[in-house]
Amino acid sequence: MKAICDRAALTDLLNLVSPVAATRTPKEVLRCVKLTANDASLTLAATDLELAVWASTQRVEVNKPGEALVPADKLSQIVRESFDPTLTVELEKQTTHIRGEDAHFQIYGQSPSDFPPLPEFTGSPDFEIEASELHRIVTQTLFATARETSRYAINGVLVERESNKLTVVATDGRRLAMAKGTCKTDSGNTAKTSSAIVPTKALTMLLKMFGDPEQLVRVKLAENKILFATDEMLLASNLVEGNFPPYKDVLPRDSDKKATLDTESLTSAVRRAALLTNEESKGVRFAFSSDGLTLSSRAPEMGEAQINVPLPQYAGDPMEIGFNPQFILDALKVIDADQVQLELKAANKPGILRAGPDFLYVIMPVNLQ
Repeated sequence: MKAICDRAALTDLLNLVSPVAATRTPKEVLRCVKLTANDASLTLAATDLELAVWASTQRVEVNKPGEALVPADKLSQIVRESFDPTLTVELEKQTTHIRGEDAHFQIYGQSPSDFPPLPEFTGSPDFEIEASELHRIVTQTLFATARETSRYAINGVLVERESNKLTVVATDGRRLAMAKGTCKTDSGNTAKTSSAIVPTKALTMLLKMFGDPEQLVRVKLAENKILFATDEMLLASNLVEGNFPPYKDVLPRDSDKKATLDTESLTSAVRRAALLTNEESKGVRFAFSSDGLTLSSRAPEMGEAQINVPLPQYAGDPMEIGFNPQFILDALKVIDADQVQLELKAANKPGILRAGPDFLYVIMPVNLQ
């Protein structure tokens, strides 16, 4: 194999692919990135046996097609520290040579034949979705997944499709985020429904891919895997086993107090109120009335804070409720609407934060006693 690569393009591919390569494994091939050069493109691939990614570029001149298996960390370091506009990558036996204008690196790799076979996207997709829509629904839910729990099902994100509608849900037991989107299906898949729990790691990786917001991403469920693909990239992940909690059962439906708030004003107020909280008193009090919203917080030996927030609209009796400010801010960060609606029932009942018809966030209150 011998290829002259645009260094910037090679850097972009490595930034996408190399994080997937395993770092703690006795299998050396899983620490590597596989390079495949053909007549028109260079493809880089990596896998940890649960997640697999490949991406390709045509910003390359291939003098000799072939394959190489190179340690991901060293290849990334060399390419990142180089300043040459192009780098020549050449394989001789199992040694990869990387040459710039003033440098020559030799990396001892592995046999490409030892690299695990990568999943392939075959047949028609279950559905297609614009990259911008895919990024939105993932961003608006991924933050609410559980990080450390024995309930593996909530370590992932539930993806449900019914006809051309997508519902994506994540929860950690104290909050729940749900985003809705639209997708495209062919006539044979319109009536089909499907659901899967996708690991957090896979969706975190997904947000780094498919940079063109208007491109269509093909999605397919097959044999306990989910695949996302375009002509230049593919991400394949094992699914999370288990049953996702029946989220529809926990969505409050009897809220009788509803407030409309300016998103930017609320974000600023919550941030300021959170300044005087600590681990012992990490809740912020939300006091609603027809006169407006007052946020207050206090921490022993630190002080107290009070911030007044205008309420464009409030319907219901006055009430007070406590929320973890970070949980509120996490949701506000992923909302692009100018206004949000907060629906409440009682101080010991969960609240609902809405941003238009496609985003809903359920948050449990905290005890401020």
